[in-house]
Amino acid sequence: MECYFDNSATTRCSEGAFEKMRQVLLDDFGNPSSLHGKGMKAEGYIRESREIIAKSLKCTPKEIIFTSGGSESNNLAIFGCLKANRRAGRHIITTAVEHAAVYMPMKELEEEGYEVTYLSTDSNGVISTDDLRDALRDDTALVAMMHVNNEIGSVMPVEKSAEIIHERCPKALFFVDAIQSYGKVPLFPGKMGIDLLSVSGHKIHGPKGSGFLYKRDKVKLAPVIYGGGQESGYRSGTENVPAIAGLGVAVKEMFSDTEGHRRHLADLKKRMAELLSDIEEVSFNSLLTDESAPQILSVSVEGIRAEVLLHALEDKGVYVSAGSACSSNRPSISRTLKAIGLKDSLLESTVRFSFSIYNTTEEVEYASDVMHQIIPVLLRYRRY
Repeated sequence: MECYFDNSATTRCSEGAFEKMRQVLLDDFGNPSSLHGKGMKAEGYIRESREIIAKSLKCTPKEIIFTSGGSESNNLAIFGCLKANRRAGRHIITTAVEHAAVYMPMKELEEEGYEVTYLSTDSNGVISTDDLRDALRDDTALVAMMHVNNEIGSVMPVEKSAEIIHERCPKALFFVDAIQSYGKVPLFPGKMGIDLLSVSGHKIHGPKGSGFLYKRDKVKLAPVIYGGGQESGYRSGTENVPAIAGLGVAVKEMFSDTEGHRRHLADLKKRMAELLSDIEEVSFNSLLTDESAPQILSVSVEGIRAEVLLHALEDKGVYVSAGSACSSNRPSISRTLKAIGLKDSLLESTVRFSFSIYNTTEEVEYASDVMHQIIPVLLRYRRY
C-alpha cells in the first residue's frame, strides 16, 4: 500500500482540475488580453475562477489577485503594502513561527531599515494577543501572521488580533498567510478584519504555480512585478490561464462540502494519534482538539532522527515530511519547534503527517502498523 501523508507540502492535483487544465492548454489556449474569440474564452475562465474564489471567502471578485502561488502572494502583500503606504511607519510585527516566505522578507526589510518585532508563542505555537497589543506602536505599518502553522497545525487568534490592531493602530494593515488554513479552517476575511490574505493552489488539490492574494477593497497596494498591467495592475504578466482555471475547479470541489471535509480530516488525525499513542517514545506537538487545524499532526520519536524515520517509512510506502518542505533541502533546526520550547533531544526527531480529503482510515491504520514495526528496529541503532 502507498500512503501519501505529506499534503501540507503539496497535494495531488484533482482529476477535475487536471481535466480543466488539459482543456485550456490544448483547446482554449488564447491570451486573455487578445480581443478575438480565443482571448475572450480565456478571459472567461479567469473571471469564472475569480467568482468561485470570491464566493468561498464571501468577498467581491475584484478583491482577488491571481499570482503564481503562496510565496509570490506573501511577497506581494508584504512589500506591496509597505511600498504603497510609506508614511504609515517603519515598524512591523510578525511571529516567531512564520513560514520562510514571510520570515525571509522580514529579514530583507530589516536590511532596508525597518524594525521588526517577532512575537513569541506558547508551547502550542500560539501568540498572546496581550503581547500583540503591547507590541503595537504609532509607527506600526504592518502586522503579518500565519493563520495555521505549517509544521504543527496551531491556529492563531486571527479575528481577535484584527480587532486589537484596528482599534489600537487604525492605519496598520493586517496580513494573514492562510496557505495552510484555506479550505480547512473557517475563513472569511471581511468579517474577520483581515486586509490581505494569501493562498496557494497546490495545497488544495489545484496545480502548482497557482495562487491568489485577497486584497480588501480600498487597501493600497503597489505591484512588485511590472509590465502589461494585468490583474488590475497589481500583477503584470500574461495570466497562467490553465492554472487559474484548474484552481477554480479545485476551490469549487474543496468547498462543495467543507464541513464534511473538515470532519474527515479531523477523524484521520485523531485516529492516527490514537494508534500511535501506545508507543512509549512517541509524543505529539500538535493539539488533538478542535483548537488545532484538522489536517496536521506533528510527531516526535525520541531517539530516532527524522531523516532516518522518514526514509524507513518511505521504504514501506508511507510518505511524510521532516518539517517544512520549502526548506527541507537545507537541513536546519525548525524555528517553530524551537519557539514552542521542544526539548533538544526531539528537535531533530520530529516528522509531520499531513492529511488530505482523499486519504482513508485504512491508509492511517497501515501507516500506524508500519510505525509500530520499524520504531523498535530503528531504536536498536540509536546514538547515545
